[in-house]
Amino acid sequence: MLWSVLLLAAGASAHVKSSLPSVPSGWKKVRAASADESVSLKIALPAHQPDALETAILRVSDPNHHEYGMHLSSEEVRSLVAPSDETTDAVTSWLNRNGIKGKVDNDWVSFTTSVAKANNLLNTTFDWYQQDGDKTGPKLRTLQYSVPDELDAHVDMIQPTTRFGKLAAKASTIFEIFDEPEPKNIANVKVGGDHPTCTGCIYPDEIRSLYNIKYKPSASDKNTIAFASYLEQYSNYDDFTSFAKAFIPDAADRNYTVKLVEGGLHDQSPDKIGVEANLDLQYILAISNPIPIREYSIGGRGPLVPTANQPGPEISNEPYLDFFQYLLSLKNSELPATLSTSYGEEEQSVPREYALKVCSMIGQLGARGVSVIFSSGDSGPGDACIRNDGTNSTYFEPTFPGACPWVTSVGGTYQTGPEKAVDFSSGGFSMYHKRPVYQERVVKKYLDKIGDTYSDFFDEQGRGFPDVSAQASRYAVYVDGRLVGVSGTSASAPMFAGLVALLNAARKSHGLPSLGFINPLLYASKGAFTDIVDGAGSGCRGRPEFAGDVGGTAKWNATEGWDPVTGLGTPKFDKLLALAAPGVKNA
Repeated sequence: MLWSVLLLAAGASAHVKSSLPSVPSGWKKVRAASADESVSLKIALPAHQPDALETAILRVSDPNHHEYGMHLSSEEVRSLVAPSDETTDAVTSWLNRNGIKGKVDNDWVSFTTSVAKANNLLNTTFDWYQQDGDKTGPKLRTLQYSVPDELDAHVDMIQPTTRFGKLAAKASTIFEIFDEPEPKNIANVKVGGDHPTCTGCIYPDEIRSLYNIKYKPSASDKNTIAFASYLEQYSNYDDFTSFAKAFIPDAADRNYTVKLVEGGLHDQSPDKIGVEANLDLQYILAISNPIPIREYSIGGRGPLVPTANQPGPEISNEPYLDFFQYLLSLKNSELPATLSTSYGEEEQSVPREYALKVCSMIGQLGARGVSVIFSSGDSGPGDACIRNDGTNSTYFEPTFPGACPWVTSVGGTYQTGPEKAVDFSSGGFSMYHKRPVYQERVVKKYLDKIGDTYSDFFDEQGRGFPDVSAQASRYAVYVDGRLVGVSGTSASAPMFAGLVALLNAARKSHGLPSLGFINPLLYASKGAFTDIVDGAGSGCRGRPEFAGDVGGTAKWNATEGWDPVTGLGTPKFDKLLALAAPGVKNA
């Protein structure tokens, strides 16, 4: 390549920022890109003060700090993640020298240029690639890109480059769906009386009773709860109404709002109904009614590093980056107080720099007063449990973004007397994020207890997850007019998010700010959770290291105190209410 020759001739060198060993499975190159075709790219710039954001988040979320609840403005957060002038100047000058004008937005620089200039700029070759069976057309991508050595420290990542998008995937962390016969006619269900049933299902009134949720908030547009829908998952208005009539009669006339982001849609065709979106919506309603609900429907799909479980374009990542950029562009008054997301993938399948950037953006939302809730996943310690670094060695598989230290990660339980860890509940220790200070004591205690058990298969310095847990088995959900039972931490996450929304409502009623990043409060609480000591999350079936274990799987056991399958345990709402909003009655 000419640019490489020029670099070598000038004695310069380039640093490879990202590369793929080959064209991902299921894709093929269909043609070379023409030199005059255009390409749009974004450059992520590193923060000038890399520790400033973390310090600020912990300061405003620590219940023992005098600045607790004093959430930051958009401008204050932007200043914390802003790059140095040197970084901005270095990157924009580099673009200018190559005849490219970039648009700077704090820690991002975006630009559109020709393929010829992009190839020269990044020492690469953009081509058109087509995914098998994809009717949306080819994608302009590359297998590797570089930046000059002197710019390496000034660039976190550039995308889309090595991202082969529009990937078909498992839609979420839903573990299983039990389809039942048609339920009894909703029109005949009496208020306060019987309701439609599905075999073995758990219902809203049972969940509220289990966690002692009695508080009745008032509706206020200052305390919105939202959930995110990806991968063409669309909630359905008719199913929402059916669920409300059956289980929440006083919400029978309610509605919710939908915000389309990055080309997202809200198709109401019967064949477009999303089980995940309906599950999120219906159980947020069940727990938090009458708090206003907003659905964000996000288009697009994100970058993937192939793994044994996610071997190529059949599995996708969701476009968290674009979504969180959108949220961070809003005013504080426009943000939801609580945000629930039930999507995730293996942490190792996500490029490290991408995962770190997205996690930082989630932290920025927490600093601005948003409680961000994620499901922990549905694979126990992992599925295939194989490293994707070329060694094929056995290693547990934490989830993304469930292992980000700025999310509240929710695991799963089942049965009601007493609750046990459900076997699919994901947990473990992050490969990318070190253990945060707020969980140091309880996680260290757990690690001391297990000694060197499984020590070769996880990073004991990593962030432990989940943080909490809740019921995750056979939620009764309306899908296309039918009542089905749905299992997964995709169920426990919106349920817990609804509970957090109630706590935020109680605080608002007493003139207090929203909780924002809630983990320090949860870990500092005493007696606010039921400790789950039975059951286990299992996974890694088929790996020879676990062939002698019961069931041939690795297991994280639920045990006294925090554990990597149920976290701190399941919530006692009355205790959390007293902690979050002293003086507010649970009635």
